[in-house]
Amino acid sequence: MAGLAGSAAGRRCGACRCLAEVFGFPAFRGQQEAVIGHVIGGGDALVLMPTGGGKSLCYQIPALVRPARRRRLAADRADEGPVDALRQAGVRAAYLNSTLSAPRRPRLSAIRMRRSDLVYVAPERLMMPRCLDLSPA
Repeated sequence: MAGLAGSAAGRRCGACRCLAEVFGFPAFRGQQEAVIGHVIGGGDALVLMPTGGGKSLCYQIPALVRPARRRRLAADRADEGPVDALRQAGVRAAYLNSTLSAPRRPRLSAIRMRRSDLVYVAPERLMMPRCLDLSPA
């Protein structure tokens, strides 16, 4: 997903396009659109939604459409399923968890070399020194 112009309408259009093209949903649910618009606009948000309510879209979409996009760390379950789905949609996503054995080390190298747009990290690992070394500058 390419970065968008700074206008609110451009950000909204880009978020809707990302929702459809990357995640395959035709429309936002509940307060997702308002939260996403606020975060894309540079605001902070604390979002409480029930399980399955679409919280992850509230950080994934802004990470993919914000102007001057750079790699973002997502404190979420760091496993292959969601990351593989994003990769199939053309997003340069990666995950960092304790299962990264020797055959998977190229992923770690790609994260270090800043070739990933969205990196999933388990919340309990987020503040560990190895993880902090990988965070965006």
